[in-house]
Amino acid sequence: VSLNQATLTNGNDSKKFKGDIRSPGVPSRVIHVRKLPNDINEAEVISLGLPFGKVTNLLMLKGKNQAFLEMNTEESAQTMVSYYSSVTPVIRNHPVFMQYSNHKELKTDNSPNQVRAQAALQAVNAVQTGNMSLSGVDGGSGAQSPVLRVIVENLFYPVTLDVLHQIFSKFGTVLKIITFTKNNQFQALVQYSDAVTAQHARLSLDGQNIYNACCTLRISFSKLTSLNVKYNNDKSRDYTRPDLPTGDSQPSLDPQTVAASAFTAPGIISAAPYAGAHGFPPTFAIQQAAGLSLPGVPAGALASLGVPGAAAAAAAAAAAGRLGLSSMSAGGNSVLLVSNLNPEAHHTCFLYFEGVYGDVMRVKILFNKKENALVQMADGTQAQLAMSHLNGQKLHGQTLRITLSKHTTVQLPREGHEDQGLTKDYSSSTLHRFKKPGSKNYSNIYSPSSTLHLSNIPPSVGEEDLKELFQSSGATVKGFKFFQKDHKMALIQMGSVEEAIESLIEFHNHDLGENHHLRVSFSKSTI
Repeated sequence: VSLNQATLTNGNDSKKFKGDIRSPGVPSRVIHVRKLPNDINEAEVISLGLPFGKVTNLLMLKGKNQAFLEMNTEESAQTMVSYYSSVTPVIRNHPVFMQYSNHKELKTDNSPNQVRAQAALQAVNAVQTGNMSLSGVDGGSGAQSPVLRVIVENLFYPVTLDVLHQIFSKFGTVLKIITFTKNNQFQALVQYSDAVTAQHARLSLDGQNIYNACCTLRISFSKLTSLNVKYNNDKSRDYTRPDLPTGDSQPSLDPQTVAASAFTAPGIISAAPYAGAHGFPPTFAIQQAAGLSLPGVPAGALASLGVPGAAAAAAAAAAAGRLGLSSMSAGGNSVLLVSNLNPEAHHTCFLYFEGVYGDVMRVKILFNKKENALVQMADGTQAQLAMSHLNGQKLHGQTLRITLSKHTTVQLPREGHEDQGLTKDYSSSTLHRFKKPGSKNYSNIYSPSSTLHLSNIPPSVGEEDLKELFQSSGATVKGFKFFQKDHKMALIQMGSVEEAIESLIEFHNHDLGENHHLRVSFSKSTI
């Protein structure tokens, strides 16, 4: 999409700014950014401009999904508009459009909106000009060293040494990498040629997710200043010494470097959520991917990876981006408090409904408040996923309210103390979708929608059978289609999101005969 086309096709968005409906051809150091996502934060908008120069002011118009960004020079604004006219920037799946503004500079006031914008700008400038010590940026993590210690949390997909090398190489030459497992966590030591490069990589990548909602990077400086690698294999690599032997599968690492067992990852990610359809090779090569978006990575930081010499600015962008980026931790609380339930809701509602987002272990309906329930998921990440997708959805006519509980576990009643069946244990349920590490179900998690994805359909069951089944509960079926290449799968469109939710609860695991139990989940597609 060229900027001219964007202006023509999306001109209605700018009617309030009559002075800004124009060709991008008259340069100004103020850039008008449109079509921003609703939940955009200041740091993400700033990160769009950072690879091209210093951002000197920002005006957010959140209600209109727009912003004005002021660059320090007209030249840097021109570079930015020119670059993004050939590669449309994407923030959280939203293509974003920009053009020069009629304004030659921005004048801002002291409204709360502007105070936030100024705070974000100050944070970025402090990092860029080096006025802020590392401890000032994010709590400190030891003295600067060319060696980074990397912990990968929420390891739902195997992360290999090659994946790490591709990610960390975006910020400078990686000399050596050692991977290992310690305290049941996959960790790595990554050595750059100097501490400044290591600092840029750390500021850019710390707290980011490699894949959607999982494989979160936690990065600090190592106490080591150099790594001693003895073998080049899938656990350790010295890129300066291609002549090293491969050794056996267990590299004997120098004891003072690391004492840990080797991590045995089953090869490159095969079920990567961004492989294939989204244009990412499974090894996460970003490669000039300014127009592609990765979850958890500000689009501007990504864009900068394709702009020569912009690594430092990108690092600052990501540091600022963390002002508004949240990361989910598997170690967090896994118990949810679900309130405003309809009395019709039963334990299996949770097993099927919340089971779309994680494995439900236990459910307890509260004795004195039957409209409230505690639901324990397998881990904190699954609890966060369920909460973010289901809070505010309707079930049996009631709007659900879902928060993290203060309880860290759902207690089972003691033997001999029955609780009238209010507590159910599903820890050994055969219906869990995420038991296998790296389950492909992680890449098919979508918010509730009126279209359902059906699978495990036996050959003898046809379109009319399935429509009849879903209509039997009183719901409306608006559309249906089998997958062309695979009649074991189909899409069915219900009359509303609420009907789709109730149909999923009703018919997930429904016995279709021939030893086939129907699998139902939400789809991102429409018919």
